[in-house]
Amino acid sequence: MSATTHTRRYVKQGVKQGDAVAAYASPVDLSLLTTMAVIIGLGIVMVASASLSIAEDQTGNAYYFLVRQACLLVVALIAAYICFQVPMTVWERLAPWLLVAAFVSLILVLVPGIGVTVNGARRWIDLVVVRLQPSEFAKLAFLIYLAGYLKHHQKRLGDVMQGFVRPMAIFVVFAILLLLEPDFGSVVVLAISAFGLMFLAGVKLYQFLVLLLIGGASLGALAVYSPYRLARLTSFLDPWQDPFDSGFQLVQALIAFGRGGWFGVGLGSSVQKLSFLPEAHTDFLFSVMAEELGLIAVLLVIALFGYIVLRSFRIAYQCQILDMPFVAYVTYAIALMLGMQAFINIGVNMGVLPTKGLTLPLMSYGGSSIVVTCVCCALLLRADYEMRQKRKKVMQRTW
Repeated sequence: MSATTHTRRYVKQGVKQGDAVAAYASPVDLSLLTTMAVIIGLGIVMVASASLSIAEDQTGNAYYFLVRQACLLVVALIAAYICFQVPMTVWERLAPWLLVAAFVSLILVLVPGIGVTVNGARRWIDLVVVRLQPSEFAKLAFLIYLAGYLKHHQKRLGDVMQGFVRPMAIFVVFAILLLLEPDFGSVVVLAISAFGLMFLAGVKLYQFLVLLLIGGASLGALAVYSPYRLARLTSFLDPWQDPFDSGFQLVQALIAFGRGGWFGVGLGSSVQKLSFLPEAHTDFLFSVMAEELGLIAVLLVIALFGYIVLRSFRIAYQCQILDMPFVAYVTYAIALMLGMQAFINIGVNMGVLPTKGLTLPLMSYGGSSIVVTCVCCALLLRADYEMRQKRKKVMQRTW
């Protein structure tokens, strides 16, 4: 069945269901925008609560991290608004240049004197006012490039060289640069997002399975043969075996969940954030929230992220029907990336995944993370906007 037939059937179904008016009441999906805003708002509240004691100890100003996060959020929202105004066709043309810029930034962060080392990892470039984390930008840039590549090589996806090897060769280069930092968590997120996008774009099943096996085996080998990653994996399997050293982070996170119960101990009343739980305002913000606001808040945040992913998939599917492949692939990619990063962070906090050092999107403290994630949200809203405009034009022609 042709794309035109699909489109006509889709339009007729939309008119029959009465969404021809509702679809244009707002230029964007208000439910999606509201969900994002709720997560951001909850994140600001929890960063304020989780960072007070550590900010007081490190800087003498209890509101240091809160003020910085608020300022960074303003920058992120401005960047998101600007990116929302940019048509997706422009993003498609910029994709190769974004890839080059990401590649250069990942090299620069490894150069002594340019890259900044924190806790044994060289992941940041010091720009005096703020530290830039290139890996956050690189993930988005690679996925935008991959979306454009898949669109232009749609008919060649069955060809091993054109549809399989070339994009994976670029991914391998990016993965090596990320591992040199080292940033294993970003490699995992990027791998799953890229593999998932290629599968959704129509890569043959046997190719996808081969890709999955090679990728899984490679990630497993990297985890087992690296001493510090193996230590993390071992402590994850049995954190109570060494609760004061390798298992310390996970034990403290589990204690936070245990203390929180159903409704939490109250906002600001966490004990674990008082130097017991390391990185309380970044990697383990979710544990502090579980302790202070309880299981109800935990389930709410999971549901909010789940809605963003599912709604984004729905938007991407509609874009595919309306013959907007690049927009669809970008939307799929961002949904996979945000969903996977949230899943890993929550899984680490709950003790079901090894520690990865990934922040919780839209919530955790971090300049590069909040800016790039807000830009991702803007692209999702832009995809929805363009899909609505395209559907409106198709409906008008049909009528």
